[in-house]
Amino acid sequence: MKAFGRIFRYIWPQWHRLAVVGVCVCLIAILFSFSIVTVLPLLKVMMSGEGLRGWVDRMISADRYGVSFYVPNTVDLSQPETSCKLRITRVKKKSSAAKAGFQKDDLVVGAEGTERMTSVKLLEKLATAEDDAEIVVQYRRESPSGGGELKQSRLSAGEKPFYADFVQKSLRFIPREQSRESSRKAVIYIILVITVVTGMRCAARFLQDYMVSKVMHTSVTHLREDTFFHAMHIPVGFFASQGSSDTVSRLVRDTDQIGNGIKILFGKTLREPLKAVAMLAAAMVIDYRFTLIFLCGAPPSVYALSKLGRKIKRATRKTLASWAKVLGKLEEAISSVRIVKVYNRQEYEQKNFTSISRKLLKQQFRVAKVDTAASPLMEMLGMTAGCVGLIFGVSWVYQGAMESEEFFTLLILLGATAESVRKTGDVWNKIQKANAAAERVYSVIDQQCEFEKPGAFELTGFKDQIEFRDIIFTYPGAEALVLKGIDLTVQAGYNVAIVGPNGSGKTTLANLVPRFYDPEEGQILIDGIDIRDVSLRSLRSQIGMVTQDVATFNDTVAANIGYGKEGASKEEIVAASKRAFAHEFISLLPEGYDTIIGEHGAGLSGGQLQRIVIARAILKNPSILIFDEATSQVDADSEAKIHKAIEEIMRDRTSFIIAHRFSTVITADMIVVMDEGKIIAQGQHEELIQTCLLYQSLYETQLLVPE
Repeated sequence: MKAFGRIFRYIWPQWHRLAVVGVCVCLIAILFSFSIVTVLPLLKVMMSGEGLRGWVDRMISADRYGVSFYVPNTVDLSQPETSCKLRITRVKKKSSAAKAGFQKDDLVVGAEGTERMTSVKLLEKLATAEDDAEIVVQYRRESPSGGGELKQSRLSAGEKPFYADFVQKSLRFIPREQSRESSRKAVIYIILVITVVTGMRCAARFLQDYMVSKVMHTSVTHLREDTFFHAMHIPVGFFASQGSSDTVSRLVRDTDQIGNGIKILFGKTLREPLKAVAMLAAAMVIDYRFTLIFLCGAPPSVYALSKLGRKIKRATRKTLASWAKVLGKLEEAISSVRIVKVYNRQEYEQKNFTSISRKLLKQQFRVAKVDTAASPLMEMLGMTAGCVGLIFGVSWVYQGAMESEEFFTLLILLGATAESVRKTGDVWNKIQKANAAAERVYSVIDQQCEFEKPGAFELTGFKDQIEFRDIIFTYPGAEALVLKGIDLTVQAGYNVAIVGPNGSGKTTLANLVPRFYDPEEGQILIDGIDIRDVSLRSLRSQIGMVTQDVATFNDTVAANIGYGKEGASKEEIVAASKRAFAHEFISLLPEGYDTIIGEHGAGLSGGQLQRIVIARAILKNPSILIFDEATSQVDADSEAKIHKAIEEIMRDRTSFIIAHRFSTVITADMIVVMDEGKIIAQGQHEELIQTCLLYQSLYETQLLVPE
């Protein structure tokens, strides 16, 4: 649970909302327990005919004197002798009743010198006595042979329970006399109390759920923002090895899973156990023995949940990884749908997607099997404990040790407790799912950011040369060397064309300049300063890049071009567009520079998008330009225009050009020929065409463009 626990960094600042949640949960638990406990007086009024006021007096007397009475039911009340007696059913040790000498089965028949009082009056006298008063009580103790002498004893009242005056006042409009009218009023009163309590509980439930949702959404939003921010500062190699779709899945689906965990934790996980505790407390007050027997089912339940939780965590981790693969395949196939169609590979892609999808389905089945086992298992364990408790409870009722109304109330209380516990049966599994998702999200956050020395030097310009010294490089996780001892010096203002077969290391060499990767051995120096000693921001502010893979954003044309310079004016954007020969088609768009390009550049041709990207680089006006197949998607007419623009912006500027077309390479100040990670020749075109066999081959097969 360590990974999921880290989310509390985003939860604790919302302590005020958590406080509201805590208050609401306590209210819900208390009010829910109270609404169920009201069943007891309801049963007393409707079944025994004791009357609500009489039952309240009996409860107050039990708390004040430590003695429990049996009150005659409706049948008994028809016998005058019975209606004037209170049979003692239990005496607590060290209570005032025990000190006064009362015992079980004694019959209380009067108080304060009045021998014949109805049971209702007797209870009223005992319940309403002043604090610390002494009451003379008359009682009979039956002998084994029958009969019994009349006795009396002084009973110390002590203080009234804290609730006594409030309850007595709230019931003052209900008559104490046991009649059908008083019973009707009592039942209506109890129903109204239940209605009010239910309304308050529902309002508290609404406030709790709303606050939990705010905590959840706020925490997940901040986590997602921090993860995205961190992802923008970790090395490019992470995305090369993990894949962009997997990272997107972590930012979207996995953070949603964490949000579900937060909602469960501060929703059901808090509410249901507290409800169970409140109901157990009420049940303990009614009869602790019956409640303790019911609780014997708790240890096996906890053990079973812990075992299921570990299994579902492992299964969820695999499921989330499968989801990332599904997302990656969807993104790959849909973005390349034109290629899929033109090569009639729909069935091939369908088979691939079905294979990945079925693996996900298999993982989901495993999660479902463990997840759905929790609730029935909890129900079975609870029912077993409940049945054992029922056996004891029924025996006590028939023995007279428990009243039938109390027994039925306990059944409802403990049944509701079992239901609350059952509702939490899947909580541990869901939190384990959130924990597995948190591990994947935090694996991104825990990635080391791009290395930058403390107090790194600020590179303010480039004046002399760029020097590559004995560069050796291998991609993270790979074994084969990509660059093998590269030594190269590029003078400021030189245009360097890098040519070679595919896989020779051309792009890799260019990617080392902005420090997308750092070499394993060797140095790259700008004006004699190791670029690892320079701050990343100042280094990259000197560099512009145009790649073969056109990168545009779902925004306006102006925003895409202006991305190259923060705060660029409309005039600067238009000027850059004209130099890249993009203005001629942008001005014809429906909304000109305010036209939305759309996702993946939808609506514009590859050549048009490439010119927008070149305009972006022109706008930045960097000291160093990197063109990696920058004209590969441009038609011949556009290429001629762009080539002319590139020649202009490369003047007095250091440029690295990776290209296969002769027209781009021929005019370079220096041509570097690479093969298998090494520089095998360098010079100008006329020299290399005479001395380098590989360059000759490249010229004849790739660089030479027919007239």
